[in-house]
Amino acid sequence: MRIGELAQASAVSRDTLRFYEQRGLITAQRSANGYRDYPPDVVQLVLYIKTAQRLGFTLGEIGNSVATLWQSPDPDCAVTQLLQDKLKLIETRMDELGALRHELQQRLGQRCPLTP
Repeated sequence: MRIGELAQASAVSRDTLRFYEQRGLITAQRSANGYRDYPPDVVQLVLYIKTAQRLGFTLGEIGNSVATLWQSPDPDCAVTQLLQDKLKLIETRMDELGALRHELQQRLGQRCPLTP
């Protein structure tokens, strides 16, 4: 499938697909005239990338995990583990931000807030 067909099937722009290819997230075969030719399963991969981004994963994180997921004997279990790991990371970050918020509130009550 050509880039325009993939863009339409996955509801992303051609520029986005080129960017994903540049980052190594997707690959295409080049025909003799230089056109990109994507296998049909790349639609599913692009949809996965978009969903993962929406769930807070960076393109770097997606790139690091995508090969493992596609080669996993149980991709559903592997994705579940990734989501659990991401949730733990977010919860840890929320705890850190809560502590930072508390400290900032405490400092606002001081005469010189930057004094240790």
